[in-house]
Amino acid sequence: MNDTSVAPDSQPTPLPDHLSVDPRSPHHVAAVFEHEIGIRFNDKERGDVEEYCVSEGWVKVPAGKTVDRKGRPLLIKLKGKVEAYYR
Repeated sequence: MNDTSVAPDSQPTPLPDHLSVDPRSPHHVAAVFEHEIGIRFNDKERGDVEEYCVSEGWVKVPAGKTVDRKGRPLLIKLKGKVEAYYR
């Protein structure tokens, strides 16, 4: 019997150029989040990245404890060198 299903750890989905953690965003890809993702911004590991774009060179991170009126964190855009990878 030939089993054509692929185990989740064998081939992760390639990381997109633009990715968001927010499921309401059009840039959210649920299949990517089955594996742990790492973001390196300006050669330093960042664990608080909410959204990134490799080609444009920016990340969005929470602005401290500030939240909007719906309780979501306010995000600021930081520009620099962005690298995304699977851990």
